[in-house]
Amino acid sequence: MLRRKARRVQQDDHGDPLDAAQERRVRAVLALGGVPQADLPDGVQQVRLRLLERAAKGYEAPRDVSAWAAVVASNLAMDWHRAKRRQERIGERLASLRQLEHPSGEDTSVLSVAVAQGLDELPDSQRQVLVLRFFADLPVRSIAEELGVPEGTVKSRLHTAVRALHTRLHEDEVV
Repeated sequence: MLRRKARRVQQDDHGDPLDAAQERRVRAVLALGGVPQADLPDGVQQVRLRLLERAAKGYEAPRDVSAWAAVVASNLAMDWHRAKRRQERIGERLASLRQLEHPSGEDTSVLSVAVAQGLDELPDSQRQVLVLRFFADLPVRSIAEELGVPEGTVKSRLHTAVRALHTRLHEDEVV
């Protein structure tokens, strides 16, 4: 039986699995996919990380690293758009909940934008518990179990996040 030798990920002298041309291609795919210029370095790092993880797991290197990296970059661009839409939907849902509480006919688009911006400014850990508690409607205990943190930590993050979002909305005179 013939055995093929596993190809290793080719790394340059600095341990980088992507050469300059491959990195430019990844950046181009991400940019054409609509990823903002500021997020391109993170996207390139994600591609590198996935290539290194693949090698660490002992998988064969892709036959064409450049093509593989372009596909991964394309997937990352789609993930970026999904995350952006998810944030927009959260803002819209918050705005609709607010309108149900106060059906005074206030402009929900202004509130929606303000809430989305407020959520964007929260640290990831606070945004995560806020979304899980108020949008996924999970109890504190379930959130703590899912995240692997104490219930008190979840409560503290929730309190801080709600206070920060409330302050932001009042500063912008939205509520």
